[in-house]
Amino acid sequence: MTAHPAPHRILALDALRGIAVIGIVGMNVIAFAMPGPAYYNPLAFGGVGPPDYWVWLGSFVFVEDKFRTLFAMLFGAGCLSLIERSGETPWRAHYARMIVLFALGLAHAILLASNDVLRAYALAGLFLPLLAGLSARALVTVSLGLLGVHVFLGFGLLGPSLVAWARGQEGSEMVLWAERQFGRDPAAITALLEQGREGLGERVLRRSLGIPAQMTALVAALPLNLSAIALGMGLWRGGMLKGEWRTFRLQRVAGLAALVALPALLVLAGWLVSAGFPGALVGPVTLLLSAPFDMALALSYAALAMAFFGGESAAVARLASVGRLSLTNYLMTSVILSAIFASWGLGLFGEITRWQAFAVGLIPVAAMLAWSPLWVAKAGQGPFERLWRGLSRGLGYTLRR
Repeated sequence: MTAHPAPHRILALDALRGIAVIGIVGMNVIAFAMPGPAYYNPLAFGGVGPPDYWVWLGSFVFVEDKFRTLFAMLFGAGCLSLIERSGETPWRAHYARMIVLFALGLAHAILLASNDVLRAYALAGLFLPLLAGLSARALVTVSLGLLGVHVFLGFGLLGPSLVAWARGQEGSEMVLWAERQFGRDPAAITALLEQGREGLGERVLRRSLGIPAQMTALVAALPLNLSAIALGMGLWRGGMLKGEWRTFRLQRVAGLAALVALPALLVLAGWLVSAGFPGALVGPVTLLLSAPFDMALALSYAALAMAFFGGESAAVARLASVGRLSLTNYLMTSVILSAIFASWGLGLFGEITRWQAFAVGLIPVAAMLAWSPLWVAKAGQGPFERLWRGLSRGLGYTLRR
């Protein structure tokens, strides 16, 4: 089989994109396997022994929100790259791509994965006209500012429950609300277990009716997602994600970012463990306090990949093929995990522990590593990448008319 030519591609960047889509599986599998609070809290569900807590610790420090941030950074870099190559009127094509991406994400969320990120990226992508003309330094500054907005607004929502918990007001409505969202409330866990075992028709109906509530959550997450996207745009414009930086510079950035992130994340993990994972603390720590350090570690991962994936090797080529099919692999991961956990598949939702769920997550990882090189060699472009591109071109033509 002969690979189709792929001009303007950067092997290290494709490999980094492959790492990102593989890393996302580490948290998505928890969302498919367990009730929502378990996504943040190992005591909410699925934590029955030391292996489960070690898996939680490793995930909290190295995986949770790091690869989502990395995926968003690469989305921003990809959008800016396309805009730069689109000629005099790039915005019609860009908005067409965002509209189609949102539609794909909405279908994905209703049918398979309620935690779909495509919708969030598409909404954030609508603001790129405000950012695309900025310098690399300005984009990084905007990214940090948006991250600060996310933390500030988040504490407006979650801060009262944290303050009430710190004052010992465990019975207050705010603390009880936080326990239902992020803690171990038995009634909430039971209801979520029943909901997770519903049939496909029931799920489609429930999620379709819940679209307005989903939109509220997506809008609330805009500053965080746009922050990561702006950082990716800045790293593209500054040359890092184009492969223009020297290895020593990349290693220095990776080391400094990791030195900032890892101690802070370990301290936050220790705080959660020592406090016993109360919901009023779990929410602010996992969604707000860890956010700057999640971004710093995602930056470290990106710099390391660009430093060490520059050479030709079988491993880098395989990862690059996974990255070239990132949209298809992201969606197919949900198909595989649904077949394992949903009631219309093997029905394992709520039946396994955290470490077992992590092990199951290796199945879609192995699948994408196996099939991506074969598909790239035969067709060059993934089926959903092709669909996205074709629908976007059609919509862009309609907008021009």
